[in-house]
Amino acid sequence: MTVRSRIPPCARKLSEFLEIGTPLRTSRSSAAGYPTRARQPIRYLSSCGMLMTRAPRRLCSIDWDATLHPSRSFISFTNPLTNKRKEYSERRILGYSMQEMYDVVSNVDDYKDFVPWCKKSVVVLKRSSHAKAQLEVGFPPIVECYTSMLSLVRPHLVKAVCTDGKLFNHLETMWRFSPGIPGYPRTCTADFSISFEFRSLLHSQLASVFFDEVVKQMVAAFERRAGKLYGPETRIPRELMFHEIHQT
Repeated sequence: MTVRSRIPPCARKLSEFLEIGTPLRTSRSSAAGYPTRARQPIRYLSSCGMLMTRAPRRLCSIDWDATLHPSRSFISFTNPLTNKRKEYSERRILGYSMQEMYDVVSNVDDYKDFVPWCKKSVVVLKRSSHAKAQLEVGFPPIVECYTSMLSLVRPHLVKAVCTDGKLFNHLETMWRFSPGIPGYPRTCTADFSISFEFRSLLHSQLASVFFDEVVKQMVAAFERRAGKLYGPETRIPRELMFHEIHQT
């Protein structure tokens, strides 16, 4: 009587392939005593055309090395997410007059040309002591518009407060200008401060990567703008220079 195999030919060929990784052992039924390959039970699932076999442990499992080093992610979630208000302040002597620096800072229309990551800046209302501007900031992957109300005291103060927008819970920047070094009339002391808090926890995490760098570049960007408009700065002896930074 002929017994037909229930496993199709293709399955038998694949079963031989699966046997390659099985351990060798000497079969008692081998007449010559040569090592033969222990066959594993194979089942053919006709419903989905799959072969199933019980493979040795060393072929179907991975012994994980406990000393593997964890990979660094772009945003770290190892610590609890907190939406903390951040503050940054900088004080330095600049080789431009109070009036020159005031004009640079108060001219918000030009921010898009030199302020880091400022994509758009339009003054929609301006009076002698206050103004209203719409700005758009973008640092990957965030691009956001907001309205800023400005308080102006020539040539001493420019203060800007964010009044709307989806990006910030709080954003306030302040520039104060005072006389610089005695005997150097075309110098001033610039005090710059900013405090901000994002609405989104994700944005707050991204701020540690991008927005902090924007803040650190801010004073230098306005100083370069003054150089473009008014020429080289006043040369100040190194021993008279000072530069202070505070960040929380």
